[in-house]
Amino acid sequence: IPNNPPSSHPGSSREKDAGSRCVISMNSSSTSIYDPKNPGHMKTFTFDLAYWSHSGFLKDKDGMLISAGSNSRYAGQREVFRDLGQGVLDNAWQGYNATLLAYGQTGSGKSYSMIGYGANRGIIPVVCEELFKPIQNQKNKQYQVTFSMLEIYNEQVIDLLSETKKPGGLKVREDQQQGFYVDGLKLVPCDSYAQIERLMEQGTKIRTTASTSMNATSSRSHMVITIQFKQIFLDEDITKQSVINLVDLAGSERQKSSGSEGDRLREGTCVNLSLTTLGNVISALAEVAMGKKVLHIPYRDSVLTKLLQSALGGNSRTIMIAAVSPADICYEETLSTLRYAERYSFVGFCAFVCTHIPAEISSLFPLPEELRCLLAENELRIRNIQLTWEYRLEEARKEWEQQYAAITQERRMMETFPYLLNINEDPQLSGVLKHFIQDGSCDVGQSASNAITLKGLGILDKHATFTNTEGKVTITPRQKCKVVINGVPITMNTKLQHLDRVILGSNSAYLYVGFPAERTNEDLIRYDYDFFQSELAAAEGFSVDKLGIVNNKDGKPDPSVLAVFHDYIKLMPLVAEANQMSEELKKELKLELKVKNLASSDSRGYDLQKEVIVKVTNKMTNQVWVWSKAKFINRKFLMEEVYQHFLDGEDVYVGQDHDPFWDPVEVIHLGSAHIWLQSLAYCMKLEEQTEVLNSEGMEEAILLLNIAPCSSDGRAFGEDDMVIDPLELLGRRIDFQIHILQCLGVKWLREVTERGIQIGYRVYDLPHSLYTKPVWKNMNAKIEETVHFSALNASHEFLNYLQKNALIVDLWGLQGISLQYFFLICISTTNQISDLYLKLLKLEEETELLRDINRALREENVFLKDKLKKWEPGHHESKKLKSPNKRAIKMTKQPLSSKEADQMCNHRTSYDADFAKALKVFYQNMNIVRGQFLKLKHSKPPEEDNLQMLHLFTETQSYMLKDFGEQLESSICRLKNDVALIVKKKRESMA
Repeated sequence: IPNNPPSSHPGSSREKDAGSRCVISMNSSSTSIYDPKNPGHMKTFTFDLAYWSHSGFLKDKDGMLISAGSNSRYAGQREVFRDLGQGVLDNAWQGYNATLLAYGQTGSGKSYSMIGYGANRGIIPVVCEELFKPIQNQKNKQYQVTFSMLEIYNEQVIDLLSETKKPGGLKVREDQQQGFYVDGLKLVPCDSYAQIERLMEQGTKIRTTASTSMNATSSRSHMVITIQFKQIFLDEDITKQSVINLVDLAGSERQKSSGSEGDRLREGTCVNLSLTTLGNVISALAEVAMGKKVLHIPYRDSVLTKLLQSALGGNSRTIMIAAVSPADICYEETLSTLRYAERYSFVGFCAFVCTHIPAEISSLFPLPEELRCLLAENELRIRNIQLTWEYRLEEARKEWEQQYAAITQERRMMETFPYLLNINEDPQLSGVLKHFIQDGSCDVGQSASNAITLKGLGILDKHATFTNTEGKVTITPRQKCKVVINGVPITMNTKLQHLDRVILGSNSAYLYVGFPAERTNEDLIRYDYDFFQSELAAAEGFSVDKLGIVNNKDGKPDPSVLAVFHDYIKLMPLVAEANQMSEELKKELKLELKVKNLASSDSRGYDLQKEVIVKVTNKMTNQVWVWSKAKFINRKFLMEEVYQHFLDGEDVYVGQDHDPFWDPVEVIHLGSAHIWLQSLAYCMKLEEQTEVLNSEGMEEAILLLNIAPCSSDGRAFGEDDMVIDPLELLGRRIDFQIHILQCLGVKWLREVTERGIQIGYRVYDLPHSLYTKPVWKNMNAKIEETVHFSALNASHEFLNYLQKNALIVDLWGLQGISLQYFFLICISTTNQISDLYLKLLKLEEETELLRDINRALREENVFLKDKLKKWEPGHHESKKLKSPNKRAIKMTKQPLSSKEADQMCNHRTSYDADFAKALKVFYQNMNIVRGQFLKLKHSKPPEEDNLQMLHLFTETQSYMLKDFGEQLESSICRLKNDVALIVKKKRESMA
């Protein structure tokens, strides 16, 4: 497992700049890794070989990295070739197929191990060179070497030796004899390493051009170099044939599904299908090797595994190089790579020599005459093979000579004219393309009519004009065309200086190399891709200083801060490309990089972990979204797929559910305010007017809030209730009220008045946050909400919380009413349940009143019964009334008989029974209502951000609320009807 040398490629220099610590150790064939967050937690993996190349090296006069001394454990490119590359060569000479796979995270050193850099050549060029050395002096043998170079990107096969690109890529077909093969792939005969070297340069140039025009980095594609090596033994008429596959796999971080964390969409299947399938194949083969029964090995699920089927599970000796980064910031990726490689180590391979012996020659006891005829036919066949091979070789030699002439011409022009040198994220692809600025004016752009034709996002047909006159070069952008010089956008004619950094369009980076007289011996390697992006960030005012530096004991910057900075500059070009795609596809989105928690702290005042996020704004609707780094990268890949269809002239319409440029409305966290609670520990009132600060430490609003200690019934405490020592409150009940009055000058509402806000906070160990009611269209929103809190038995922990913690009040921005999302569901459900709870309390008060009335009626009934028992049959009264016309009317009331008295008493008893029955039914119904309320209260939204589950939860809540309301209304209505009926019957009886 080669462990990357930190000075050989940009990934390692980025890690060094970030102040990373080494989390890898190696001992013989074992590799150990410890968790930087938990140093005592270590995992150890054992492989056939383990190479340490992180330290203990120096550079010799030729630029080769060599061991610094006898005590150094450094393993360079020579040692890796000796142990691995030489074995591949030996296998090829013996007639075995051989495959070498390089797997690892982008920037971990796999391309360095396979291709190399500068004088430190990798396995591929050295294997190719060493293959031809023994061929020169062999007699009675013929050797045929053919070379092919392809790239697999987005499940499309691109021939890197062909100038013409076939739409949709080359097709992978299957043959019964040779298995899977690429139809139409250019196989070039070679008779020297010099030819292979030129072919690799040509393939790299085409790969660079393709990556620019397709807006794809090499870290997302697999490169496969195949060398077919045939040995023909002329005396014996025996042929040995071997195939050498040298595979530089795409970055292993693409295999993870975490790129789509927290996203309703999932990354396109084509982006990481090959690596995922390769892992599945390896797992299945490992299970087979361990004796498990496996029904299916998914070779056919991806292009890569189809082409490598023989190498992985058939006739091949196969080696996997797992390149790992030693940096703590790459811990997760490194651990994943080690686990992946460990699975591969369980796979068993069975290889055999590929020979061909004619059946006629091998037959027993042929007749002399027949033997002479067969020998004559074989000689003729061999001669035809030689003629065919010589013809193919001559054609390849002519093409090579033309390329050599073009390279010679290019070198002459480099010594005469200034030129632009391409800078790519992959150092293997940097410095490959050169665009010469000849005398006079030359236009640059997408159009083929330009003197310099450039492909890439944001480059228009006529983008800019270079002028080379009187020993100086100037550049003039066309109208509205983006040109950046040394990090600063320009709009007018600008003179270029030697080693100026030029960015055209969204992210096409070039280093300007001036006239020969201006050039020095300065090493251009420092002007890499990261240099361009850091310069661009600095020009925009973003630097490590802005992030804030925490000085350690050694005075060095905080590694976590530097890691965020490098994440930022890594995402800068991706955001620029996403903005350009949005513009060309008319999606009206504007994406901006931000640093989350840049100036935020927790409830105890400690800084929160900083991370890079992407703020997305719809320029038409002013709606805002916040995407995590993982979600943005996931969306960027999906955007590229849509954009590629657009470039191919296909229909790019997709529904909203599958559109990477669209998301439903969401709630945005605007900022936080910290209210320190120490005063409450002394029973003192807090009256705060505090700033709500966003993640960048800028004021978002002013919050007016009071926190007042009080009695259990809500009476505010005065000065006499203060305590000198908080321990006086230990074990006592503590009550206080939080009163949120107003939120002033909210920027969120100042920008777009149609928006709304909501405030949330959580006290001590409450399981859920509490939220105020939403307020819309009011920049100085009045909240006026009071919540009463009680701690029934104040503990040491609670008192410590009051003295050392702050209440974090979060301000949330609302953009629309939507119950589809978790947050709004929580808010809506909480508010509805709160309203229903108030109604229920009111009903309980009314019920208690009805109970009092019932008790009074019962007492009246008892009193009346007692009077009836004392009533004498002959006792009566007469009243005389005079009418207005003087006529006297005599009214006589007859005494009640005993039977009539019993009937009246029975009536009263019957009314009491009816009323008690009505109350009983009402109580029963209210118990059902209470159960429904508790079910609503404890119903929680799904924790997963799953739209389907949220829809289901919302629908269920809606039905439950409807049933609750209907049951409540029905119970009240029935009680009213029963009481009205009883009263009516009682009145009729009295009459």
